[in-house]
Amino acid sequence: MITTKKRFSDTVVAWQKKHGRHHLPWQNTQDPYAVWLSEIMLQQTQVVTVCAYFARFMARFPTVVDLAAAHQDEVLGLWSGLGYYSRARNMHRAAQDVVALHGGAFPRTAEALQTLPGIGRSTAAAVASLCFGEPIAILDGNVKRVLTRYLGFKADLASSRVEKDLWAIAQTMLPQRDVMNAMPRYTQGVMDLGATLCTPKKPQCGQCPVAETCVAQAEGMPEQYPVKTRKLKRTSERLWLLQAQTDKGDVWLLQRPQTGIWAGLYCLPVFESFDALQAALPSKYSDQLREGSVFKHVLTHKDLHMHPVQLQLAKNVALGEGQWVAAGDWPALGLPAPVRKLLTR
Repeated sequence: MITTKKRFSDTVVAWQKKHGRHHLPWQNTQDPYAVWLSEIMLQQTQVVTVCAYFARFMARFPTVVDLAAAHQDEVLGLWSGLGYYSRARNMHRAAQDVVALHGGAFPRTAEALQTLPGIGRSTAAAVASLCFGEPIAILDGNVKRVLTRYLGFKADLASSRVEKDLWAIAQTMLPQRDVMNAMPRYTQGVMDLGATLCTPKKPQCGQCPVAETCVAQAEGMPEQYPVKTRKLKRTSERLWLLQAQTDKGDVWLLQRPQTGIWAGLYCLPVFESFDALQAALPSKYSDQLREGSVFKHVLTHKDLHMHPVQLQLAKNVALGEGQWVAAGDWPALGLPAPVRKLLTR
């Protein structure tokens, strides 16, 4: 098995050099800032979506010092539409820590990188191996799929103990020769395999460089890996949104609390019922409220059924908690994706 594992890493390194991905904007660099930024954005987000956001962030914040100095509202504004906004808040705080605690230079080990906000074990390992050649395994979704199939790893990854076992095995499969140079290519290669060939459905085993020694390929059942039985139950919730706008296009917005759904973002005021929304406004506006079309917004484990309630006003008047934001200003704020979609219809 040791020989097989050694062959795996050597084969992946050689394959990545010739056939792996080399065109992505955060590749072909060992700048830890660019690599870290891409790794945070790629968490639960498709590459095609991330490319445009990555370009905008790098243009606006070309260094970690620039990002650290930014206001959170601007960071969330640029992030708007990517979802999972805690990533952006943690990213901003991590940049500030890199500047304040590390003199603007990213720590060079995975262990030290994990002390920064929002950087977990796999992200830290990715930055450390890709940028500094540290011999340490990553275990994101793509890599779990590649390794469990290759090894025929049938244990249930819903168990934290089992996942810990897979981490230990992954560490034994790293390159053993010319480690400093091989590690960045190995780490990129195993991610590339999962993204391009060893896909969740219809994997292209015929083109895979490690197919000859892959257990799942031999069994003829690659799609049965990885094994993970526990699934979170989906829930649903109905929300009523006050969509108050003036004839000039100004919008009434309220900044969300720093915890909970859409934390820290600017949002239309949210209510749990139409009656609650109506009761929050001066009574003279009740007859002017117009209910718009209900639409569904899908989160990871929850469906939000959104009920927009429109209030068109001739001028800015106080509507309780919140503030008017000018028509030319609100598009640059961090807004939840369904709110931005609603306002730009």
